[in-house]
Amino acid sequence: MNTKTMQIGPKTLEELQAFEKELDAIGAEQRQTLGERDARYIKGILRTVRILEIAGRGLMMFGWFPPTWLLGTFLLGMAKIIDNMELGHNVMHGQFNFMNDPRFHGDTFEWDNTCPREEWRHAHNFVHHTYTNVIGKDRDFGYGLLRLSSDLRWSWLHPFQLLLTALLALFFEWFVAIHDMQVDKVVIGRKKWADVRPQWLLVRAKIWRVIRRDYIGWPLVGVAVGALFGHAADTGLAVLMGHVVSNLIRNVWAWAIIFCGPFTADFDTFSRESIEGETKGQWYLRQILGSSNISGGKLMHLMSGNLSHQVEHHLYPDIPANRYIDMAPKVRAVCAKYGIPYNTGNFAWQLGTVFKRIARYSLPGGPQKAVHIEVESILPERA
Repeated sequence: MNTKTMQIGPKTLEELQAFEKELDAIGAEQRQTLGERDARYIKGILRTVRILEIAGRGLMMFGWFPPTWLLGTFLLGMAKIIDNMELGHNVMHGQFNFMNDPRFHGDTFEWDNTCPREEWRHAHNFVHHTYTNVIGKDRDFGYGLLRLSSDLRWSWLHPFQLLLTALLALFFEWFVAIHDMQVDKVVIGRKKWADVRPQWLLVRAKIWRVIRRDYIGWPLVGVAVGALFGHAADTGLAVLMGHVVSNLIRNVWAWAIIFCGPFTADFDTFSRESIEGETKGQWYLRQILGSSNISGGKLMHLMSGNLSHQVEHHLYPDIPANRYIDMAPKVRAVCAKYGIPYNTGNFAWQLGTVFKRIARYSLPGGPQKAVHIEVESILPERA
């Protein structure tokens, strides 16, 4: 793999240590004040999800009337987005473990998604957050399907990656469910099915749980309620399709937000060798260089699960996401002080650059060989 070495950020060991301490201090300041404010926030998020679920499914029971169906489907879609983005993703990071409330503990929380929490926490919390944008280690880089930089060899599959992207977006929760199984390696013979079967049994159980609830249980409730008004079949079908569409809404939105994090125009990738002997300060630097923020107001922050603050999330994944809005200006100031690019932009712009990247790297070659950056070591023993 061809790599380009570039010095960026702190220029000396002393600067690197100072940079590390300043970012440590920002995190420590927030951790020292965790408490009732954060507990109230996440409890409010859970209430919001439950209210939207009840309202959405309640309206679906009158889904034979199209406007009611549309509103119910929209509300349930919003509930699923908030459940996955602001509630589930953040709770499973252990951000609210300090509450000692099993409803909000990372080890016990289960979200409304076909991916079991155990699979998500390994693939996302450990692999992705540890090896962010490290080629050959971070499986979130392209999800085993897409070529997003010149670091990856072009193959016959890549001309179709805009179509693959559409499928990935529409069925995102299903792809995420099997992501940690590394099915692509099973297909090409690099892993045996026996090796992933225990994971598959876990995934299969979770998938069946979702199917039983969304596509069997609630439609049958719809049939029963609809029968009271002479619309049994219509209502059952309306409830079924309402759940199908609400899950698609959640899938497409989650895909869009997640892909705007590490796959915009301005992000860096790293070789395995570049992280050997990596210090915490260098880890901080890699997280910043491999992340992109989305500018916006409170609604954007809520609906994105505060992944609109992707930089801050990757620096402090264990700190409650509702704190990122206060931390962002301080992190940005530290980046400016040490000459580190802080990538941010509005949602439409960032998503547009994602599609541009997907389209460009569907073809052989690519002008961005320089996007693969190996941060030059400034430690004395490696100078």
